[in-house]
Amino acid sequence: MKCRRCKAPAEVSLPSHNTGFCRECFGLYFSRQVETAIRRHGLILPGERVLVALSGGKDSLSLMLELSRQGFDVTGLHVDLGIPASSAPARAKVEGFCAAHGLKLRVVELEKEGLPIPDVKKYIHRPVCSACGKIKRHWFNRVALAEGFQVLATGHNLDDEVARLFANTLRWDAAYLSDQGPCLEAENGFARKIKPLCRVSEFETSCYAFFNGIAIHSVPCPYSGGASFTGHKRLWADLEYQSPGTKMAFYDGFLKRGRPAFQRQEQESGAALAPCERCGSPTSTGLCGVCRLALTVAERRAADPERR
Repeated sequence: MKCRRCKAPAEVSLPSHNTGFCRECFGLYFSRQVETAIRRHGLILPGERVLVALSGGKDSLSLMLELSRQGFDVTGLHVDLGIPASSAPARAKVEGFCAAHGLKLRVVELEKEGLPIPDVKKYIHRPVCSACGKIKRHWFNRVALAEGFQVLATGHNLDDEVARLFANTLRWDAAYLSDQGPCLEAENGFARKIKPLCRVSEFETSCYAFFNGIAIHSVPCPYSGGASFTGHKRLWADLEYQSPGTKMAFYDGFLKRGRPAFQRQEQESGAALAPCERCGSPTSTGLCGVCRLALTVAERRAADPERR
């Protein structure tokens, strides 16, 4: 196969686009896909400061590098989860990456905030992945607002978006379906959230990271075994293999025809929000969910005879 653009030998085959690219032209293709997402969905406006959530994986680091190359004012935010044998290597990758590219970085340590994920897993009787995601989103939003960032960017790619959309559709979860998309506007104490990689697949971000020599943290979280999200991704990978382009067609069709209907429904039934009494984050109750988690963990940790 030859590169579609320059006719040199192709290094990347993209069946969903019925084409292939050499290394240099693939980088240009990737940049244009990100540019298209930003322009088409109004993700970043001129002069806005962007906080990029960095896990240490291929997607978030690739996003950070690409946005910086496109001239945006970006700062990374890494949430250190405090998981033994996992969090330290992930943090090291993030810090090394930002230092190598001269990029700004903020780090939140959950151990210092009283919510290390091992304690959450031990003392909170709910799926740990759900609680961890809630805590990370809380801190992403909290730092974005406290430090004057207009935009919060995450590295969710097309595969992530399709798997999440599929899961929410299986449950007909109207609240989540109304919010899903490349951009969730700022309102009620929440920063604007964007997903500039929504047009590129996981395979494409892997290629971008590899071609740009990005050292990534690729060890799975020790607490993530059995997550349904992974199974949904495998199912969609099979569908995409049989019918290239299915993922984009499903996602794009939802954005054009499905999301508007769910947004109208949620606007009619949305709950009123007020600042959390403890941290100031938006909540529909006196204390936000993360503050309630922190208090519960503190109480149960204090009563744990093994911790005395």
